[in-house]
Amino acid sequence: MSRKRRKQFEKIVESFVELKDTSELMMDLAYSSLLLNSKELAEDVQRLEEHVDKLHTDFELLVLSSRFKPEEARGFLGLIRLGVVTEKIADAAAEIAEVVLRGIEPHPVLKLAIEEAEETVTYAQVAENSPLANKTLRNARIPEETGMWVLAIRRRDKFVRPKPDTKIEAGDILIASGYAEGEEDLKKLASPSFVVTSDK
Repeated sequence: MSRKRRKQFEKIVESFVELKDTSELMMDLAYSSLLLNSKELAEDVQRLEEHVDKLHTDFELLVLSSRFKPEEARGFLGLIRLGVVTEKIADAAAEIAEVVLRGIEPHPVLKLAIEEAEETVTYAQVAENSPLANKTLRNARIPEETGMWVLAIRRRDKFVRPKPDTKIEAGDILIASGYAEGEEDLKKLASPSFVVTSDK
């Protein structure tokens, strides 16, 4: 394979990985929105669905315009099919989020689990002077420090699926869940100037 074709191939793979990672993130957030009864998370899932639709279209156009030889292109057929399945996963996640947004009464067992859960979801923006800025999630040790787990990172107009080597940047909004008492700890860590309100 020539260098030019290899670069085209790498671009297609990168596009597919972004599509796959985003749909998986949507499913994570959708389940969390349901279990934590969080409309804010459900709204993020709905926003991501539109983004996935665009990613899927861009991915298919990239494959179709690649101009690979028939024998080379045959391998992409499976990727195109996986792209379709990935979009269906994203649609299913959006349907889960819709249940939360419409306020549909959950099954009694699920309702009891929601009521008994001591977990919450919170959004914390990382300030320039935060000790988290420019650290990887592994090195930031957020669960150990706060008891909160990062579900996703909102970075400008994108959502990042967290991985141990994901670097936290100033301006990032950390979407995290965990025990309610860890919420203030996370916000203080993300923004050292965070002020605890009197009703806390």
